[in-house]
Amino acid sequence: MGLRFADPAAEAYRYPLLIRHLLQSALDTRSGNAIVGSDGRRLGYVDLERRIGRLACVLSASGVRPGDTVAVMDWDSHRYLEAYFAVPMMGAVLQTVNVRLSPEQIAYTVEDGGARILLCHADFAPIAAELRKRLPQIERVLSMHDGDPAPDSGDGDYETLLADGEDLYPFEDFDENAIATTFHTTGTTGLPKAVAFSHRQIVLHTLAVAMTLLGQPDGERLTRSDVYMPLTPMFHVHAWGMPYIATLLGLKQVYPGRYIPDRLLMLRDRESVTFSHGVPTLVQMLIGALGDRTLDADWKIIAGGSAFPVTLRDAARERGIRAYAGYGMSETAPVISVARRNEDDAGDAAALSCLAGKPVPLVQVRIVDDSLHDAAEGELVVRAPWLTMNYGTDHGASDGLWRGGWLHTQDVARFSARGDIVIRDRLKDVIKTGGEWVCSTQMEELVLRHPYVAMASFVGVPDPRWGERPVAFVVPRGEPPTIEDIHVFLAAFVADGQISRYALPDRLILVDELPRTSVGKIDKKALRGMVGAA
Repeated sequence: MGLRFADPAAEAYRYPLLIRHLLQSALDTRSGNAIVGSDGRRLGYVDLERRIGRLACVLSASGVRPGDTVAVMDWDSHRYLEAYFAVPMMGAVLQTVNVRLSPEQIAYTVEDGGARILLCHADFAPIAAELRKRLPQIERVLSMHDGDPAPDSGDGDYETLLADGEDLYPFEDFDENAIATTFHTTGTTGLPKAVAFSHRQIVLHTLAVAMTLLGQPDGERLTRSDVYMPLTPMFHVHAWGMPYIATLLGLKQVYPGRYIPDRLLMLRDRESVTFSHGVPTLVQMLIGALGDRTLDADWKIIAGGSAFPVTLRDAARERGIRAYAGYGMSETAPVISVARRNEDDAGDAAALSCLAGKPVPLVQVRIVDDSLHDAAEGELVVRAPWLTMNYGTDHGASDGLWRGGWLHTQDVARFSARGDIVIRDRLKDVIKTGGEWVCSTQMEELVLRHPYVAMASFVGVPDPRWGERPVAFVVPRGEPPTIEDIHVFLAAFVADGQISRYALPDRLILVDELPRTSVGKIDKKALRGMVGAA
């Protein structure tokens, strides 16, 4: 007979994987670190626990019950952190609203999410007022601010309600598979799509990513002495899950409110911030704000959301920003992999820092062709215990997302010789010309090396002879380059076989800035529209 275990003891604790246990870990280790609020207040972890309990009581008094949705419209704040915990800990669903969408899209996402209560920063009060007029489902709007209370505080002022409260919500255990959060991911076509994540998924993602960051090499590793400040909007995929990790580890946390470059640098200096994350555009913005100044201590930043050029990585290093790449998407909660270099790595360390890198623990990855057969280069598909299961009621899109039992990223990728994930391009952004595929991200990386190019993007436009042809958009640095300058510069890369001659752009369009999506990525749909206008 095989080994047999008796039934669990009558009082054995089953320990569901719930978000409240992430907070409890910080409390049990008695973290003495501070949480610096967007309004300048300083909270200890015990203060954070008390405010979370009071917020849950306020929401309960407003009629929120398990399964109900509470929406938040705010900048990156201590209030957002409190909602990250209080709402799901009471069994309700936290909806993080993308405040950079149009008012029509915001209304669609709030209605689709079924939110009954809205926590709203005073900056968005006009939008909230319109939402109440057109969405009868919204029963209460609680106003938030970083200074004096707004003249119109809706159905109550957040800080006043928390200050008046005395009782703490009696949080209890429930099914770890209960939905904890929801938000809408935006693409270049169609309506925003709803994704959702359970307590179990968020806890597992937190543990796996924390393990990865704690194991990074010196100069990139997250440690318990680091000071964390998010530079990814907290409405976007749980700010990449980092506030949960920072809280689990009991780190000092700094919440900057709205992203204003000089304020970010002031907070970095005043609070000794050492660890952040954001899109490459934000890294570029920080470099610009620093000017000729170099930081007196390294600032570790994970760059993700779009390709991270080596030229940008090098420019950041010159200013004291040690940036390296991470990879993921809204549907993956989001982290799938992180760039990782080893002490004995041969080759270009800078290039290794800019790759999508190695999968984090519990992530399986494949590169496949259209028939889901393994391929040297093709679409990256993934499995992990924290991937969204569907796009809400959009069954067609959900089936496409999970075709063949693997989540389809829509990214063209390959593996490097040492096993790193190398993202080549988005499937929709690959330029198919003359029977060859031209990688737009590779062309952007090469053109960015030109001394008169500050930013660049490539798109394919229809061509009757070649199918598509590349068009380059460039933000010049100094004297604007010509198309001939770009061709001459790229000729060396054609000669050594890095790119095909078909990759040379037919047109060069100079712009003052590149259009961005609501999460800071280059909007290539808008660029394609600009080609015709130009």
